[in-house]
Amino acid sequence: MQGQSSSEGLVKVSGAAQVRALSLTTIAFTISFAVWTIFAIVGVQIKKELGLSETQFSLLLGTPILTGSLVRLFMGIWADQYGGRPVMFLVMISSAICTWLLIYSKTYEMLLVTALGLGVAGGSFVVGISYLSKWYPKARQGTALGIYGMGNVGSAVTKICAPFVMVAFGWHAVAQIWAAALAIMAVLFFILTKDEPELIERRRTGAKAKSTARALSPLKKLQVWRFSVYYFFVFGGYVALALWLPRYYVGAYGLDIAHAGLLAASFSIAGSMFRAVGGYLSDTIGARKVMYITFIVCVICCFILSYPATDYVVHGIKGDIRFSISLGFWPFTVVVFCLGLFMSFGKAAVYKHIPVYYPENVGSVAGIVGLIGGLGGFFLPLAFGILNDLTNVWTSCFMLMFALVAIALTWMHLAIQRMEKARHPELRGPKFFPELDQAVGPKA
Repeated sequence: MQGQSSSEGLVKVSGAAQVRALSLTTIAFTISFAVWTIFAIVGVQIKKELGLSETQFSLLLGTPILTGSLVRLFMGIWADQYGGRPVMFLVMISSAICTWLLIYSKTYEMLLVTALGLGVAGGSFVVGISYLSKWYPKARQGTALGIYGMGNVGSAVTKICAPFVMVAFGWHAVAQIWAAALAIMAVLFFILTKDEPELIERRRTGAKAKSTARALSPLKKLQVWRFSVYYFFVFGGYVALALWLPRYYVGAYGLDIAHAGLLAASFSIAGSMFRAVGGYLSDTIGARKVMYITFIVCVICCFILSYPATDYVVHGIKGDIRFSISLGFWPFTVVVFCLGLFMSFGKAAVYKHIPVYYPENVGSVAGIVGLIGGLGGFFLPLAFGILNDLTNVWTSCFMLMFALVAIALTWMHLAIQRMEKARHPELRGPKFFPELDQAVGPKA
């Protein structure tokens, strides 16, 4: 791979440089994601200490997700304009400072304010997407970005490790250790990585960075917003459940926080570690086919999970017949693992589309898609808490997830039908079009 050209064909880069960029960026994103989801564990203890309602608790869970979502668009643009390396460093340092400040937050209101600053860590995702997409050619971007997306496993790191730290030393120690790890990684990332080839070439030639208005121009396309809806479910839903599941296990099954964190980590691992597989599949069989498979399996999983524990009484000839339908926590964990697995495939497939259709605006398009997806991570936990308060049914969160994935699948299929019929007018009637033309440009 020595002499491999960059994705833009401007600067020759070695395979070793690509691997170093991918490895360090993935580690940086993993730690950032661990910090971003810290309230999934420490929030349970804070809820007990402050006597928070379900809605207040879900708002605390979602506040960092809100910040991380809202900053993604401009983080992506800045990464395109100024380079991913300095932007990633600033994101990590600022969020590390806010994470440390959690230990000085004594009231619910102060925690919300600090959580807003901590949430900047979520902006690291689109910065890394912009940075890494410029290191790899289009044929390998799906796999590379899928490997990078495995950094979502940071939420599992928090669920597995944070409960033990919290039990031994208190939740303040979790905030301190996570903040220190993020600050150290920020320094290592800045020292050990190099600027992306496109930025080096731009400096060499004196070319100007793309204007903000030009970077935002693809947002006029409906296709970008359709991709955002997909990501609202596969990523926003993933983040929401990663935050909510420890609380779900504690409330619905009566588990302690350590066991709840471990079981919830299986979902986080499935939703992150297999993202590289989703990227590889998107490169080989097509991202569109991967999206179809993802949504169909997720519809089935969410339907199973949404059915509440129910007791039935059938008035029989010789007396009443009673039976119950419910999922024990082990069957529940298996289905949730399956849901997370296919969400990970879907996350990779969505971001495979972006460099293919919008190679000149990866940062801004990735930013808006990531923003909408991240907003799912904010609004969905809040909606889960509200639904619990209103319905008094634990599975109401999965009822909402079922509705979302059904809408995404329907819109995707109708849009693909319309596009394929425009390109192949000889076709008549409803058709199934699972293939993705990798060479098709933005008109598709």
